[in-house]
Amino acid sequence: MTLDGNAVRSVDRAAALLLALGESSGEAGVTELARRLGLHKSTASRLLATLQKRGLVEQDEESGKYRLGLVVIRLAERAESTLDLRSIAMPELDRLARSTHETTGLGILHEDRFVTVAQADGPNLVAVGDWTGRGAPLHSVAAGKVLLSSMAERDVVRLVKRGLDRCTDRTITQLEPLLEELARVRRRGFATAFGEFDPALNGVAAPVHDARRQVIAAVDVWGPAYRVTPGRIPELAQAAREAAAAVSVRLGATPA
Repeated sequence: MTLDGNAVRSVDRAAALLLALGESSGEAGVTELARRLGLHKSTASRLLATLQKRGLVEQDEESGKYRLGLVVIRLAERAESTLDLRSIAMPELDRLARSTHETTGLGILHEDRFVTVAQADGPNLVAVGDWTGRGAPLHSVAAGKVLLSSMAERDVVRLVKRGLDRCTDRTITQLEPLLEELARVRRRGFATAFGEFDPALNGVAAPVHDARRQVIAAVDVWGPAYRVTPGRIPELAQAAREAAAAVSVRLGATPA
């Protein structure tokens, strides 16, 4: 089937309406949408009526405003379930490893532990080994702190009450210091760990968000303490945040 120019233009306008509704805070009226997209009100109204027939948008009976329909939500959930987080992240991890010359990784929360699901090695001769599939206590590594910082405080309290492993003499194991650390992570947008899992390893990490702006993973940069020094943290944190943001966009998150 071949679409003519008018049909293509209508599809493009309909897609633009859906995107505009997605960016609206809840609902939007025909006049507002038409003005935002530079359409005649009658054109916008006709397209919205067609989208409504397909369940892609819904109209509030009282206000007359439109919102995204359940069909869009179902499609989004189906698309999200088919995303391969590792394959999406690997190009960014490779770029991050090349630019920082350090080991980079992507990790997720699994049974109250941080687990690395993808890793890329920098060009340095002294490597840190393959951590893919291996876990670490959340509170002892930078990426784990990122995931902890997105959890409800009651869940953090539960983990602390259960007992936190003291991996090194720098590991934070008490509730109040940990809550203060997690507040810093949220405020700065990245986490650090200096010898808290292994005395010889330092790291920095940033959050990966999904389409709902929920933290679902963390990108980290880590390596020997003599290379990943406190003086490099601003540079590495910025690089990690950029890589994590790029992965987030691929997952459907809107740029912060």
